[in-house]
Amino acid sequence: MGAVKPVIGICMFAFFVLISCISTDGEERRGGSPVQDQHTLIDTAGKTIFKRFDPPPGFSRTVIDTFSFGFFLRHLKLKTFGTRVRYYNGQPKNKPNVYISVIDMDIGNRDLQQCADAIMRLRSEFLYARQRYHDIHFNFVSDGRPRFYEDFVEGDHSYEKFREYLDYIFAYANTRSLEQELIPVGSILEIRIGDVFIQTGNPYGHAVIVTDMAENIDTGEKVYMLAQGYMPAQDIQVLVNRENTMISPWYTLGEGPIETPEWTFMPVDLKRFHD
Repeated sequence: MGAVKPVIGICMFAFFVLISCISTDGEERRGGSPVQDQHTLIDTAGKTIFKRFDPPPGFSRTVIDTFSFGFFLRHLKLKTFGTRVRYYNGQPKNKPNVYISVIDMDIGNRDLQQCADAIMRLRSEFLYARQRYHDIHFNFVSDGRPRFYEDFVEGDHSYEKFREYLDYIFAYANTRSLEQELIPVGSILEIRIGDVFIQTGNPYGHAVIVTDMAENIDTGEKVYMLAQGYMPAQDIQVLVNRENTMISPWYTLGEGPIETPEWTFMPVDLKRFHD
């Protein structure tokens, strides 16, 4: 996803324990049981990120505004547990050990929605659902200028026209153009849901997005979850954590490299969208 398109760069059980409480913003907070192990973190019947994955032992999900991008991501719908990631042409991805679940969202039948595109898709879906139409815009890599959803659709706010706009964006934007739009996060310790790890490259770069977070109130330790698209265009997927399988798909927040299954990021790669 670091190269100018049309060559769009990379962008790239059975038992569980549940403890619930209510957060100050009215959202149900699922906390990890002190007797959990990795297997108990997954409810295979869960239909969303929130329902399918419990936090690790001693952790509770961070409190977030129910109208926020983070809430939207935390409650993304998932395909049936065990569903394989498929490419835009219907072929299955031959790396099942990369992901644990698949976001229930179409990707079209063209090789367009790759890694940065997947992040732009999620951001756009959130804004579209909130009818924040004027906030939907992304820059082209060719000239760095934004292309606005409202200008493109000319008053037609149907979902079909919205998807047409997204394909238009995906064809001419990539990791480089998205990276230039995002705001650097001063410290990885300030990470929040909706933030993006993104690298540009020559010819390719990659990007992943934070879809959930939890915290251990006693120790202050935080964990987060990641999702990605990839190249060729494929389903958006919740990533496993190969470095710590006991808490996978959660990642421990730290100041070292972030080793995802298909890419290594550094803390300085953390960026976020304008509010």
